[in-house]
Amino acid sequence: METLQTETTSEEHTLLITDVRFRPSSLQLATSSFDRTVRLWNAAEPSYCLNTFTGHSSQVTSVDFHPKKTDLLCSCDGNGEIRYWNVNQYSSSRVSKGATAQVRFQPRIGQLLAAAAENVLNIFDVETDRKTMTLKGHSKEIHGMCWDTKGEYLASVSQDCVKVWSLTSGDCVHELSSNGSKFHSCVFHPSYPSLLVIGGCQTLELWHMVADKVVMTVQAHDGLIPALAQSPVSGMVASASHDKSVKLWK
Repeated sequence: METLQTETTSEEHTLLITDVRFRPSSLQLATSSFDRTVRLWNAAEPSYCLNTFTGHSSQVTSVDFHPKKTDLLCSCDGNGEIRYWNVNQYSSSRVSKGATAQVRFQPRIGQLLAAAAENVLNIFDVETDRKTMTLKGHSKEIHGMCWDTKGEYLASVSQDCVKVWSLTSGDCVHELSSNGSKFHSCVFHPSYPSLLVIGGCQTLELWHMVADKVVMTVQAHDGLIPALAQSPVSGMVASASHDKSVKLWK
């Protein structure tokens, strides 16, 4: 990043990439793709793929690493299949159902897996693969979700609204209507846990959940904002857009 030069890869996915996640405490990262594969890479030597995980029968829509069991990788596809992979053995360790859009492990402890399937959020116990909770309330397809840093709350975003769920009660504790903004992504603010950053068609909205008030709207991009990320270390939020740009906010 010092020179802002791209480290290109020669062994590329054959179709568009849907998700990317770093392996905890490692330079390795995983990508998922519409080509039905998950690929493992080394950021220090990105010219070749470490391994290609195959087995999905449909477009792979999401991927995530377990925060503590760093040899555990999870992915989901358009048919609702969830696959757990042993990264060290390059093999599939378990297959289940319940996610079509995105999978995200609970931060820090990784006891739970949140899985978005159409307009429903399924919560699974990672050890037993038992569904512990189903969160219903969205009328439209869920585009994305994010955990708070403590793993106590989960935010989910669809085109018409954002909902924040308590994992203790299973209830929706906060909700914001998009009012035509067409929400697509969300992330908890790294410095202020009561604030949720929401990405829409071209704007970023800063929502104070407790006060139930949008405190700021920023014209951020010239296209859809499908992905947001936050850094507790820097206090920054990154926004990625279909206008081919990534911007940093603080």
